[in-house]
Amino acid sequence: MIPHGTILCIGTTPAVQRVMIFRSLALDAVNRAVLTLDGAAGKAVNVAKVLRALGERPVAIGFLGGDRGDFLRSALEAMGIELDFVNVAARTRQCVTVIDQSAGTHTELVEESRPVDPADFERLRAIIRPRIAGSPAVVMSGTITPGGPADFYFHCTRMAAEAGALSVVDAQGTALVEALNARPGLVKPNRAELAATVGHALNDEPAVRLAMRELCDRGAQRIVVTAGKVPTLAFDGASFWKMVGPQIAAVNPIGSGDAFTAGLVARLVRGDDLGEACRWASAAGAANALTPLAGEVNREDVERLAREVNVEPL
Repeated sequence: MIPHGTILCIGTTPAVQRVMIFRSLALDAVNRAVLTLDGAAGKAVNVAKVLRALGERPVAIGFLGGDRGDFLRSALEAMGIELDFVNVAARTRQCVTVIDQSAGTHTELVEESRPVDPADFERLRAIIRPRIAGSPAVVMSGTITPGGPADFYFHCTRMAAEAGALSVVDAQGTALVEALNARPGLVKPNRAELAATVGHALNDEPAVRLAMRELCDRGAQRIVVTAGKVPTLAFDGASFWKMVGPQIAAVNPIGSGDAFTAGLVARLVRGDDLGEACRWASAAGAANALTPLAGEVNREDVERLAREVNVEPL
């Protein structure tokens, strides 16, 4: 692999993640976990962790606050991940994953992020701007903090374009719509997010493909649409691909979309076409589901699972 610069992983809503595993869960009753794990998470943080596992050089960038922010910082540093966060007054959120082994269910309890001062976004842009120079890719993941600028990813995408970096937007709603105006290199909504963006239901694959073309017409240079266990679709403005992932027994699928994004970016910056990059992305997403904590994949699992992904040009 030809060495390249650091990949920027930008997200304004990181989280401390607690995973609680129960043999059997009963609502409206006392439940005792057989295992509880704590780790660093949030979409951009998950992307950075997986990129690190795949041998890349990510930088996690965003906001951290309070004791949870301190925990998240220490956890990332212990993994050897470079980070450049703005310290804010708002306490970093915590999310809880509840796994019921007997039922095979995975329930995510999400604490919403708190607003930050508008000046904090200016400080964040000041961190990002010089770091983009020499970076092969800029990944923007997740929601914007409440009350934050809806065009934040638009400006990050534009900075990436000016620096010649691949821009990847994994967001929904206004943040995604605004970013399209800066012609991102790739966007990665799921089917529900794509439907919300185009404003109508997508009841079959032809409808999804038509909506993907619409997003390309609106500015996206490439688009990948995930849908859980349904095949992934990819479009580079000229060609479509369909990816069927490997069959696995999932331990915890939370964060698999972020692992997919990381695998995709890791291969695109190495020069793979979109279809081949999606092969490795699918493998990374599946590998994520084999571990209890989001974003903590084993590289050997990714390499093994990549051989089981079916990529079909359409």
